[in-house]
Amino acid sequence: MTKSSIDLPVLFEDNHLLAINKPVGVLVQPDSQDVFSLETWGKTYLAEKYSKPGAVFLGVCHRLDRPVSGVVVMARTSKALVRLNEQFKQREPKKIYHAVVEGGPDAAEATLIHWLVRSGKTNLSKVQNTQTELGQKAELDYRVLERGRTLSLLEVELKTGRHHQIRAQLSAVGCPIVGDVKYGARRGLKDRSIGLHAFSLSLLHPVGKTELRISAPYPLSPTWNIFTQAQ
Repeated sequence: MTKSSIDLPVLFEDNHLLAINKPVGVLVQPDSQDVFSLETWGKTYLAEKYSKPGAVFLGVCHRLDRPVSGVVVMARTSKALVRLNEQFKQREPKKIYHAVVEGGPDAAEATLIHWLVRSGKTNLSKVQNTQTELGQKAELDYRVLERGRTLSLLEVELKTGRHHQIRAQLSAVGCPIVGDVKYGARRGLKDRSIGLHAFSLSLLHPVGKTELRISAPYPLSPTWNIFTQAQ
């Protein structure tokens, strides 16, 4: 894979950070079946742009599921990676997602609190309404941005970072994300995406110590184009 073989949207870049608008279907890090990923693309992009010989450092500090699009920030230096990892560990970055859901919640805005139990066999998170030994607390805030005839556009702010959290919690309140058949959507989408987009990420620059907010335009697809707020 070379930089010229595919172009991914770079949202922000300096000596310490590289932020990319992750397309649907692309892994953040490679697995044993698929060597192409945001990480491998980013390393090739930096090597070609700056004529870097040898291995290029690029550290991953957070991830998005494969069918999800949006902001992913990676560290170009080990110092930045250590500091970003600490920020994410302390849940300091502000993560804003937009979700297209079937139907829509009754309340225009609310806080959802559940306990999630992850299944290794199915790779799904099961929602529980009360605390248990195995459950991890999951909390998010949502507000309705637009309501359509059969779909709604929600803005979601994560308070915790659990496996499939937004997908599982919205499904639990009767609003599965469009295309997310794993969590109760009526049908899948042709491109295997789901209607979930990491819209913005706000954090403290790990070296400059300035507040940084990075946002990503929606994917160009019918799922997002039906709403007036789609860019």
